[in-house]
Amino acid sequence: MAVTPHTDEAFLREVDEELRRDQLTSFWTRYGRWLVGGIVIALALFGGALYWNHRQTEAAGVAGEQLTAALDDLTAQRVDAASGSLAKLAASDVDGVRASAKFSQGNILLQKNDLKGAAAKFGEIAADESLAQPFRDLGLIRQTSAEFDTLKPDVVVTRLKPLVVKGNPWFGSAGELVGAAYLRMNRNDLAGPMFAQIAKDEAVPATIRQRAVQMAGVLGIDAVDTVKETKAP
Repeated sequence: MAVTPHTDEAFLREVDEELRRDQLTSFWTRYGRWLVGGIVIALALFGGALYWNHRQTEAAGVAGEQLTAALDDLTAQRVDAASGSLAKLAASDVDGVRASAKFSQGNILLQKNDLKGAAAKFGEIAADESLAQPFRDLGLIRQTSAEFDTLKPDVVVTRLKPLVVKGNPWFGSAGELVGAAYLRMNRNDLAGPMFAQIAKDEAVPATIRQRAVQMAGVLGIDAVDTVKETKAP
């Protein structure tokens, strides 16, 4: 007896479903454990990343507290205690803590009049490519200041000239050293305008501007009027 179209469609649908079940079973048999393994690995990596971030945050907090304690020791003149803590913090994975610790170490050496040692410590900061540029720039300025008397003036100018740009956060500090180097080169024609630029830059700290006004005045430039003009509406 002939199969009706309705029965034929039902048969084909059943065959199709059975085929799909066979394909799914075959796929799972062949790739199932790899799929599960991949999911497990992905979850493990994700969990590991969260844990690592958590530990990093905790470590940064602990290092920050240790740095604060070391600076408190310095304020209280407990230099030996501070030096031991700073030596450990100078190897910290937290950039800001590491840089601050090394700056403090350099300051201690300056107080001991160890200019060479201080310059070397500040030089480490300047050469640390993992640090943010402002840290490195300040390290270079402090290094140059510590060894200023032993450097040729043209070396000072070449080293710091990239920082002597209006808008640079260290323009005033770097500009002072460059101006002093010009004076050692007997280039008053360059030193005077340099100090005048510092004096009229309102972004430069007031103490540096005041010194620049005095130096510019000695060199025949009335920077006081210039400063007043920059403040006028």
